[in-house]
Amino acid sequence: MDFIESPTTTLIEFTRIYLAMFYTVVAVFYTIKIIATQKKQLVDLVHPGERFCSTWWNHLTFRFFRASIWLICLTRVFFEGIDTYLVMFTPLQSFPIILLGLVLMTVGFGMTIVIHLSMGDKWRSGIDNTGPKQLITDGYFRRSRNPIFVCVAFSQLGFFLALPSLFTLICLLIGVVMLHRQIIAEEQHLTNVFANEYKTYATDVRRWL
Repeated sequence: MDFIESPTTTLIEFTRIYLAMFYTVVAVFYTIKIIATQKKQLVDLVHPGERFCSTWWNHLTFRFFRASIWLICLTRVFFEGIDTYLVMFTPLQSFPIILLGLVLMTVGFGMTIVIHLSMGDKWRSGIDNTGPKQLITDGYFRRSRNPIFVCVAFSQLGFFLALPSLFTLICLLIGVVMLHRQIIAEEQHLTNVFANEYKTYATDVRRWL
């Protein structure tokens, strides 16, 4: 019996460290990318919207949960007892489920970086009222109108599976709702900017997958 349980226990302990490292890398990546790109382009990349508007709340919620996730994952490395307060879903703590979660997280974030880089200087966080100047319909946008959000959603699902708990389930559900709300707002903006061009694109390409 110990032989069967040992790999799962080892993976759980590995995940404890991996999650802290993973979300630290995520935070560092976005911080460096935004600062470096804004310095190079001399334009704002983050556009949460007017205070208290729908997209502003989306942005604020994402920032809150990103910070909370990072802090909790970092704290778990030093204080294992915090798992009690996360309300762990013990039946889901199995080797294949946790491994699947780690894969989805890593691949989801990796693809997010790839898509960001493929967009070059066109990438923005939120709705830039001065743009975009051109509708992107090629590359990854030929398969999904929101490929970055799809990757983020997969990564959030992976986080829940890697650390199955009430806390990560709440993060997943609220994250998906916020992504959908942001998509609706951005699609309305693109419809206003590109009119018939975006409507044609939306007819040919799905919102998610």
